[in-house]
Amino acid sequence: MPRSKPQTAHLMASPDDLEAQFYEALREGDLDKVMAVWSDDDDIVCVHPGSPRIVGPRAVRAAFEAMFNTGRIHAQPEHVRRVLLIDAAMHSLVERIDVVTAEGPRTAYVVTTNVYHKTAQGWRMVAHHASPGTSGSELPEVSETPSMLH
Repeated sequence: MPRSKPQTAHLMASPDDLEAQFYEALREGDLDKVMAVWSDDDDIVCVHPGSPRIVGPRAVRAAFEAMFNTGRIHAQPEHVRRVLLIDAAMHSLVERIDVVTAEGPRTAYVVTTNVYHKTAQGWRMVAHHASPGTSGSELPEVSETPSMLH
């Protein structure tokens, strides 16, 4: 059986563009579109809540395919904090996950870090690390506030 060529992402002008495409692809349940945001580098890394570290494009694809077998992922990025360098970016965010259970609609929050690298093909994801958050109410954030401003 011939293997289809993976879909390529459009040349993404910014990590924000790429992140928007990633979450749109999750909501659509489009595996090819999800994988189009990833770098094809052998060292890409993905960690889903409660799962082991997944390394490499084939393993990452298999993990998302398994997730999609249970349905679309209704994830919405919120509270994004960005670090942008010349050819790398890191986004720390909270994913709001909306699910429907036997008891009715539920919301859960996942603490996530997405790392992007600028390549000749535009920005590409090189790491996605999602940790369990909470369910029910919005995930609190702890930040350091200086007691004295200079």
